[in-house]
Amino acid sequence: METAAAPARVQALAETGVSRLPAQYIQPPEHRAAPSSSPVAAAAALSVPVVDLSSPTAAADAVRAACADWGAFHVVGHGVPGELLGAVRGAGLAFFRAPMDDKLRFACDPARGAAAEGYGSRMLANDDSVLDWRDYFDHHTLPEARRDPAHWPDFVPGYRETIVKYSDSIKDLAQRLLRIISGSLNLPPSYIEDAVGEVYQNITISYYSPCPQPDLALGLQSHSDMGAITLLIQDDVGGLEVLKDGMWIPVPPLPDGILVILADQTEIITNGRYKSSVHRAIVNAERARLSVATFYDPSKSRKICTAPQLVSKDEPQKYRDVIYGDYVSSWYSKGPEGKRNIDALLIQQ
Repeated sequence: METAAAPARVQALAETGVSRLPAQYIQPPEHRAAPSSSPVAAAAALSVPVVDLSSPTAAADAVRAACADWGAFHVVGHGVPGELLGAVRGAGLAFFRAPMDDKLRFACDPARGAAAEGYGSRMLANDDSVLDWRDYFDHHTLPEARRDPAHWPDFVPGYRETIVKYSDSIKDLAQRLLRIISGSLNLPPSYIEDAVGEVYQNITISYYSPCPQPDLALGLQSHSDMGAITLLIQDDVGGLEVLKDGMWIPVPPLPDGILVILADQTEIITNGRYKSSVHRAIVNAERARLSVATFYDPSKSRKICTAPQLVSKDEPQKYRDVIYGDYVSSWYSKGPEGKRNIDALLIQQ
């Protein structure tokens, strides 16, 4: 969300050659990505699973294990053409490399509230929150009634067509994955899709500029995503980390791979059998980084409930039912900070 006194664009700040990080970007010590923050040897021995979707039987078993153990995994053999992945990354890079005046024509409208579509640098409504070292462009892509390419850049050749093509392709992949995930819990394959209802999809291209003091900042603070599932691609720079067994594990880019991140509503629906993944983005002093995250979410009026098939005397319901719009409002007003928003729904046993 851009406020009336919008913060400076991070990219513009970085390009001035600033040598010290402005105070509003300095993370509290406990949130910083200090090199000593996790046992390096143990973390290095762990890596996010890779699932090949081209073999359905093997993929089902691999997805089950990855969801239960990690809440995040790479997929290959997914059917999204490598040329399309490259085109989306290229379109995003062309936007962020364009003159500032061109970019500002597509700036977020603060009157439209949190997660307004367009070019921004600040998503949270809380003015006291530490700022992420990130700029982004958020596209509202589904349902088609809210998809208006006129809100997207017109000065990058093929940009709008590429986003539409990518939106449709990633929707198909997300639905395929949700069917596999449902089946892995012995639910009807369409169960999670049906529980989510009409899909609301946003595509967010994030640009993380080189940071003068990367040990003090984060590109994106620790959080779990609020919706059902997120599909993410990166460039070759790296910087994404997921939390596993109390350690931050780097997620190196995988050529033509797509990272699948389970989000909070899937954790609620599965009664915690599958947990949403806590992740963050770190920054570096030398190279800009770009990522493209596609969010697959319910409508704000949708009531999200735990699957009754996954509730028993031995495994009572863990989370209260929630109207998704209420969940989103809480997320944006309180801020993410790990999993505090889904933890607020825990039923005291």
